[in-house]
Amino acid sequence: MTTVRLDTPPAVPAWDDALVNVYEQHFAALVRMAYLVSGRADRAEELVQDAFVRTHGAGSRVRDPLPYVRTAVLNGCRSFGRRQKLERERQPPPPDPVPLGADELWDALATLTDRQRAAIVLRFYCDLPDADIAAAIGCREATIRTSVHRGLAKLRKEIDR
Repeated sequence: MTTVRLDTPPAVPAWDDALVNVYEQHFAALVRMAYLVSGRADRAEELVQDAFVRTHGAGSRVRDPLPYVRTAVLNGCRSFGRRQKLERERQPPPPDPVPLGADELWDALATLTDRQRAAIVLRFYCDLPDADIAAAIGCREATIRTSVHRGLAKLRKEIDR
């Protein structure tokens, strides 16, 4: 009869060297990307950390960790944005209008859809080609080109006002 010891915790798999290298080399850039996509500096680092943990959990299914982590960060930003939107919609309006010191660039970026904002950040900030952006966002390259074109047009119109 075999005995099972209940006092020892289950073994945790070791971190893959490739994933550790991606963490060491790209963490700061991924945090900046998360900040630009989500608009929240206080949450960007947490979103990237969560993406690395999810990538580690995927284990051997991940062949190339950088695109996987980048996509996980974008998905985390989208989820965070959806939660924020629901919270704003369900929040009662303030009793009196509060004057805001608006930052025009953030206001302009806020007018874009999530896909347009992510495509523009990945194109112009991360300097990724359309194929990589499409893989990260999960759509076709033509959709990325359209999103960037329409997003830039919307930004131009918004900034000109």
